[in-house]
Amino acid sequence: MSGTIVAKIRYENSTYQTHGELPRIGTFAPDVSLVNTKLQNVSLANFAGLRKIMFVGVSIDTEVFARSVIRLDEYAAGREKLAVLVVTYDLPFAHSRFKKAHDLNFTLLADPKGEVAHKFGVPYKLGEESIEREIEGQLEVLTRTATIKRWTFVIDRDGRIAMKNDKVKAAEDSQAILEFVAELKQN
Repeated sequence: MSGTIVAKIRYENSTYQTHGELPRIGTFAPDVSLVNTKLQNVSLANFAGLRKIMFVGVSIDTEVFARSVIRLDEYAAGREKLAVLVVTYDLPFAHSRFKKAHDLNFTLLADPKGEVAHKFGVPYKLGEESIEREIEGQLEVLTRTATIKRWTFVIDRDGRIAMKNDKVKAAEDSQAILEFVAELKQN
């Protein structure tokens, strides 16, 4: 499969577009350049040899996504050879705040260039959106320049996509992913 696939997807009264090749199970995950909470560039290659759960979502400041992230952190604590990577359009400073507030152990990554959307085919739409959240006792307005759909990928130790969930049900997704990773570990 070559070339660029561009599709418009209508979901919940919004239109999203995809760019890039849609990933197929069993193919190597494309490498992406992301930014961690220490403002360092990080790629999937940094996690070579580990099983990876890559949660992709719009913002850690959305309540349902935040709960899923916290639940995954609880599961992943102390597990060997497992990297949990949460990728959003949030700035690294927002990730630092969230990580500290919830005492998280895994990696939060900003995707300022939209590489995950482009290389993994995750639908997104451009356009500024703001939400209000209370942060450390003060009401803050948080603005993002793009909205990405919530998808989850599991990447095996060899770097191949083992699972893609593009129909995320936030309340159930964490459990399904965790069960899949446990099964993957046995194989």
